[in-house]
Amino acid sequence: MFRTKGCGELTSDDIGKDVNLSGWVFRSRDHGGLIFADLRDRGGIVQLVFSTDVSAETHVSAHQLRGEYVISVTGEVRKRPEGTENPDIPTGQVEIYVKTLNILNRCEPLPFTIDEAKEASESLRLRYRYLDLRRPEMMGNLITRHKACKLIRDYLDVQGFLEIETPVLTKSTPEGARDYLVPSRTNPGAFFALPQSPQLFKQILMIAGADRYFQIVKCFRDEDLRADRQPEFTQVDLEMSFVEADDVMILVEGLLKRLFKEVNGEDIATPIERMTYDYAMETYGSDKPDLRFGLPLVDMAPEALQSNFKVFLDVLSSGGKVKAILGKGMAGLSRKEVDVLTSEVQSYGAKGLAWIKIKDGFESPIAKFFKEDTMRSMTEKLQAAQGDMMLFVADSGKTVNDVLGRLRIEIAKRTNIIENKNSFVWITDFPLFEYDSEENRFVAIHHPFTSPTDADIEAILSGSVTNLSSIKSKAYDIVLNGSEIGGGSVRIHSPALQKKIFEMIGIGAEEAAERFGFLLDALKYGAPPHGGLALGLDRLIMIMVGAASIRDVIAFPKTQKAVCPLSGAPSDVDKKQLRDLYIKVNIPEKVVEVK
Repeated sequence: MFRTKGCGELTSDDIGKDVNLSGWVFRSRDHGGLIFADLRDRGGIVQLVFSTDVSAETHVSAHQLRGEYVISVTGEVRKRPEGTENPDIPTGQVEIYVKTLNILNRCEPLPFTIDEAKEASESLRLRYRYLDLRRPEMMGNLITRHKACKLIRDYLDVQGFLEIETPVLTKSTPEGARDYLVPSRTNPGAFFALPQSPQLFKQILMIAGADRYFQIVKCFRDEDLRADRQPEFTQVDLEMSFVEADDVMILVEGLLKRLFKEVNGEDIATPIERMTYDYAMETYGSDKPDLRFGLPLVDMAPEALQSNFKVFLDVLSSGGKVKAILGKGMAGLSRKEVDVLTSEVQSYGAKGLAWIKIKDGFESPIAKFFKEDTMRSMTEKLQAAQGDMMLFVADSGKTVNDVLGRLRIEIAKRTNIIENKNSFVWITDFPLFEYDSEENRFVAIHHPFTSPTDADIEAILSGSVTNLSSIKSKAYDIVLNGSEIGGGSVRIHSPALQKKIFEMIGIGAEEAAERFGFLLDALKYGAPPHGGLALGLDRLIMIMVGAASIRDVIAFPKTQKAVCPLSGAPSDVDKKQLRDLYIKVNIPEKVVEVK
């Protein structure tokens, strides 16, 4: 047998037993009469001892050992001598006196050592991902992911859900991002699309009577990447019949509570706080607010109107807003540092940044435009104190909220006020539509299958809606530490309402039938009220293990240019394959044409 136990499973209870172990040599140390080696497998690490007293032949062979050699040993488990124990590892009380050694495979010089892999560039680590994954930290991330997936399946099974697979090769129904397209050989000129989500199919499963569906599913979006985004990602997708938003949210809270308790040993307080979209935007400048710290955005319009500062007055007279945020302890910034901060704010979209320092009074180029009691009123609103700084932005409401929302995060990082805890919040009552200036029309914020609130449905069906931006939806997002980890909604189950929603965003009957015909047909045949949610598994695990990027919790991720350094994908393909697909590639411009 290669092994009777894993390297990380040995305890004091095994002392005196003979065991077979296999794994990789992490490091070895030659002390003359004794040679020590750390043996590592997926489960942990244990110390081997090669002694001439046990086996002179094995002691000689041990001189060959180098890092990452694959070996198999047999030996006796002994208690480590007093004073040599290692309390930092579970096996630190024992060591193995090796009787036999079999070198199963040697290892060439490494591009980076396993224990120093973190210092290597990410591109190099991704090129040699199989070495990077040998790090206990990285393998631990994959183990945590496995445990989470198993727990999710067990929890949803008990709740009456069926795990049902949906197609990977499907119809292109653009939902905000570009589709990945797959040419069809048997249907020349036609293309499949890889699904951005199983949205239409899970709704059809509800119409089919599946009642409760879930799937841990791969989704694909051809979009620009960042730390928490990949071209292929995994979501926990679920849908339920005969439910309202509360039913979905309560079920997901139970899942998250159990997940964090059993995987992370952390208790989540439920019910999770709920916050409307409007409140989140006005108070935190974001629909995914990080609540691990304060720093709310504060309306300073009343105080600005009492001043004679023309910049603020002009903005307010044109319907804009003036808001401020507290710069805790930032009164000591130099003028150069304030200028750098102003440049950052301008890069966010603001025209500028106004400020007032509280330093034995008020210090600012704009202080002369305000009465002292007005400035004191502003400090009270912001709960500012000596040594703090008040930071103001004046612009359109959207710009003010966005800029100060981003500045809020920057200030929290700079001043180190983010608490070491997990903070959940539900964001509800999203607008149904938003105006897209590029397309010159209103579009659905989530997707066009999201139901409006009951109060808005009657007005929509009667055609009496005059302001599309005022319509609210039955959508909800779950946010953790400033990251959206999931989103969902109650869906439209009425064919008439669905048709009306398409009309309101400029999708006519013919286009709707072309893009979504199979769902629209299904809605005609007794669709139940239904709703659901999708949790971003990669992002959730990233937060649970404290990783900086979702690439650290995906076995074989892509780079920010959507390239796999390990396999070399995407790559050129054989010309015959292209001919079979009726595709011609213009190599210099990489332009794809379909005959």
